[in-house]
Amino acid sequence: MTDDSSTPKHLVLVGLMGAGKTAVGECCAELLGRAFLDTDQLVEANTRMGVADIFEHHGEQQFRILERDAVADACASPVPLVIACGGGAVLDAENRRRLRASGVVVWLQAPPAVLSARVTADASADRPLLAGSAAATTTLERLRAQREPAYVAAAHLSVDTEGQTVDDVAARVVEEYRAWNG
Repeated sequence: MTDDSSTPKHLVLVGLMGAGKTAVGECCAELLGRAFLDTDQLVEANTRMGVADIFEHHGEQQFRILERDAVADACASPVPLVIACGGGAVLDAENRRRLRASGVVVWLQAPPAVLSARVTADASADRPLLAGSAAATTTLERLRAQREPAYVAAAHLSVDTEGQTVDDVAARVVEEYRAWNG
């Protein structure tokens, strides 16, 4: 891929579950007049299985392989997108390289207790890494500690989402993206 600064890059959102990647991403896409793509939803569409089912029947390692393919497909789009990545997508070095090369990567952050409150309030979401976990905050603290170096390595920018509405976060992300993307 060549770096053509006259072509806007993808806006890529990363962060732990509950950070707001999908909700903020959809709002950012609307603000930018772009299509929105969620890599977890792409994996589900490609496999005709939910993420939780993939974890249960094939394991996390197989899911990560499918996720890598989804990230590659998203990054290869010639049309600039708003891309929301699954929380663990940045663990893969190739994903980090692709995301940074094809987009401006924004790490959405909030304290684990805030994320826990969000994910436990969202009963409709499949969260395989929280399955059976009565202590979501503890799990999210552990995941943050494990993944923080990967988020730092992947992200061009970070935005704190604590105490803000989806609209406020999206406006801030778009402002930061436009400033970074020129």
